[in-house]
Amino acid sequence: MISYIKGMLVEKEEDRIVVEAGSIGYDIYVPLSFLASLPPVGEEVQVYTYLQVREDAVTLYGFPGRQDLKMFRQLLGVTGIGPRGALGILSALQPDQLRVAILSGDVKTITRAPGVGARTAQRIILDLKDRVSAEEVLDSFRPAEAAAGGVDGQSRKEAADALVALGYSASEAAAAVRRVEGAESMTAEEVLKASLKYMLF
Repeated sequence: MISYIKGMLVEKEEDRIVVEAGSIGYDIYVPLSFLASLPPVGEEVQVYTYLQVREDAVTLYGFPGRQDLKMFRQLLGVTGIGPRGALGILSALQPDQLRVAILSGDVKTITRAPGVGARTAQRIILDLKDRVSAEEVLDSFRPAEAAAGGVDGQSRKEAADALVALGYSASEAAAAVRRVEGAESMTAEEVLKASLKYMLF
C-alpha cells in the first residue's frame, strides 16, 4: 500500500495530477477541491493516496490530508459507491461539509454531488451516521495550539459536549461552536454561553 507520495508536481489536468518522486511519475486522480488548492507545477507536494487494484487497471486516488482520505474510504464502504463516485462527492463537497450533512441527515446537501440522488444520499447518511463524529468536524477548525492540547481546543470540545447533553444534535453543536470568535482566550463555559446565542436566535 502507498500511504502518501511526496515529490514535484509536474502535471495538472482537470481531474488528475502527476507527481514525480524517485524518478517515477505517479498519475493520481484527485477531487476538484484539491486540484484548486495545489501549488504551481514545479513545486513540491505531498499527496495521501488510495490504491485501487483491479484485473484491468491499477489506479491511484489522492487527497491533501489523512482526514480527506478517511472520508473517501468511508464513502467506499457505502453500497453502490465506487472510487469515481466517492471522488465526485468529495469534488462537490468538502469533507467537513459532508460530515455535517451526514450528522444532520441533510439529504439535499449531499445530492449537490453529481450523480447522487435522494436515495443514494439517504444510504450514505444511514451507513455513515454512526461512523462520523462532531469532534472530527471541530478538529479541523482548531488552531495548532489546540491540537497540542491548548485551551481553545479543550474549551470548544467541552462546549460541544455540553450542547449535545442539552439535547442539541451533534451537527448543531458543531456549527454553533464553530461560529464563536475568540474562543482561544475563553473558558468552556464562556464558549458554551456564546454558542447558545446562536442556538436561540
